[in-house]
Amino acid sequence: MVELTDAKAASEYLRRAAQLIREDPIRRGALLNFPAAGQLVMTGDLHGNAPNFEKLQRFCCLWRCPGRRVILHELIHEDPEFGGYDLSIDLLVRAAAWKCEYPDNVYFLQSNHELSQLRRQEITKGGRPVVQDFERGARYCFGRGADLVLEAADEYMRSLPLAARAANGIFLSHSLPDPYSISTFDPSFLLREPTEQDLEPGGSAYALLWGRFHTPESLDLLAEMLGADLFVVGHTPQDEGYAVIGRMIILASDHQHGTFLPIDLHRRYTIEQLESNIRKFASVE
Repeated sequence: MVELTDAKAASEYLRRAAQLIREDPIRRGALLNFPAAGQLVMTGDLHGNAPNFEKLQRFCCLWRCPGRRVILHELIHEDPEFGGYDLSIDLLVRAAAWKCEYPDNVYFLQSNHELSQLRRQEITKGGRPVVQDFERGARYCFGRGADLVLEAADEYMRSLPLAARAANGIFLSHSLPDPYSISTFDPSFLLREPTEQDLEPGGSAYALLWGRFHTPESLDLLAEMLGADLFVVGHTPQDEGYAVIGRMIILASDHQHGTFLPIDLHRRYTIEQLESNIRKFASVE
């Protein structure tokens, strides 16, 4: 495990992970393409939840399951106790170290919180300025080495792909465009690296990361646009761990009722069959 006070080691893990993410052999542009083999474990937002991350590692058991892959997203911006520090930089470094150890098994997707942290565009969550609190927590952890770690974290967040597509027809992303953005959404941007215009409000990447209020009808339109049968996302909080809307499953992984989803990549699913695969972190010893 990385020591929180070791700024040099933490920054090296983050930079090495960023390089591996950019050079992932299944990546084309901003899209990961998973073949029809093995198992893929999809998570929801983790927001610094280290106990659930550790349970995920135990479930995935990558040291003896080379055919299993896992997707992580929205690792940062936890909800600390009143007056406490946001220490989610710890989870970011742990996840980066996991990628370095298992480069062909651990994958990441861009989220609205990581993107906002990278661009220093403040988000207010529970009345807190989370971008500012994240940096405050990093300085608490690393002291004078915090700038080194924050620069490496920026490099990691800049490297993240925007979505993943599985050969069995499942599309995985942090979110999806809301019904009001579909008319201007251009999915072709996924086949290249996103531009600043893509990532700004009004851009297609921004719409992909920030969308809410999905309906079964809007999801049917997106399925046609993206060539997908089913969707698995995070982003929208779920007190019970998940929700199903039409052809989409929303996962939340950041609390005691949090969930994750193992997907067998060689088979196709109905939404009901996919829902039946959902696991609770609480069930993992």
